[in-house]
Amino acid sequence: MHSKITLPLLAIIWLFFSSLANAEPLRVFVSIPPVETFVERVGGKYVDTQSMVGTGENPHTYTPSHKQIRDLTKASIYISAGIPFEDAWMNRIRSANPGMKVIDTTDIHDKTEHDKTEHDIHTWTNPLQAKLIAHKIRDALISIDPSNKQIYLHNYKVFAAELDLLNQDIIAIFRGKSNRKFMVFHPVWGHFADHYGLTQIAIEHEEKDPGARTLVGLIKLAKDEGIRVIFIQPQLNRKFAEQIAEAIEGQVISIDPLSADYINNLYTVAQQLSEAMR
Repeated sequence: MHSKITLPLLAIIWLFFSSLANAEPLRVFVSIPPVETFVERVGGKYVDTQSMVGTGENPHTYTPSHKQIRDLTKASIYISAGIPFEDAWMNRIRSANPGMKVIDTTDIHDKTEHDKTEHDIHTWTNPLQAKLIAHKIRDALISIDPSNKQIYLHNYKVFAAELDLLNQDIIAIFRGKSNRKFMVFHPVWGHFADHYGLTQIAIEHEEKDPGARTLVGLIKLAKDEGIRVIFIQPQLNRKFAEQIAEAIEGQVISIDPLSADYINNLYTVAQQLSEAMR
């Protein structure tokens, strides 16, 4: 004898599955592409993520568009990485949507590290600190959307394992390197360098271009240390890096701390730095 499902029950079941199908993902804004990737890895299909700074744009001179400010009114979460444009725009970002949860990732530090980079905002360049950022994102998503808690927990666990593997592989890449110094234009790789026992030598300091005397000193330092490669992020002007590279008969190589392809990019950066340290 077959059991019968009543029409009211069928209506309830239909409404339930219909609501699941039509449920809109959480709108999440972030400041930079790497953090956008972290949100997508943890949130999966349950998040709709947008980065304020797009690929190839300079976060030091970026100005949010009118559309982005309008779209912020629909966002549930904003995740800040302490990027320079946010200093001028954060009050307006908050006022665009007072009910939006704002997450600050600049206080993220791997507690196993010597905190040499306390004032360096580029925490995400260290994979273990990226894992802490992802953990913070996980908790924020759960607080807004507790019905999908188990999904966020699972996605975070998978992503965290990949970051742990990335960290171990990068440790292996630098193992045995005696010359562990590298020269960059903008000092964005401090957390990466500290974690892997490297020394970052920056051309630019406090977002100011070097003067003639400083350039002469940097050229001498590069020659003394056997540095033949100057690294620069693609969003910035290459002029000073190329001047030093020409003087030391070296080359300029672009490495991007803002790549959305976080894991593959960090593998590539590690390989390029390692090769330059030969």
